[in-house]
Amino acid sequence: MIYAIGLFLLAGIAEIGGGYLIWLWLREGKPFYWGVFGGLALALYGVIATFQSFPSFGRVYAAYGGVFIVLSVLWGWGIDKKTPDVYDWIGACICLVGVGVMLLAPRH
Repeated sequence: MIYAIGLFLLAGIAEIGGGYLIWLWLREGKPFYWGVFGGLALALYGVIATFQSFPSFGRVYAAYGGVFIVLSVLWGWGIDKKTPDVYDWIGACICLVGVGVMLLAPRH
């Protein structure tokens, strides 16, 4: 499970970081190569996700969605200096519960 969590975190950083670099390039006037590096990070995100051991693509990506919501709240807090409010934290916790249900539920 530690391996899976590590992959979720790496993929999240690649996706959010890549999107952020493209945001900075297109919206904040950063140089073109910021967008290129953002695109490479987004491609890396797609590769990292394939290393998950869960057999279902859709389930893995749905779980990534919940993890990415939490990581995005943390990114906004740490990088953009936007302090999350109580509703951000409640929503993030709900997402993590959903991830746990999707990945850890007993299935036949």
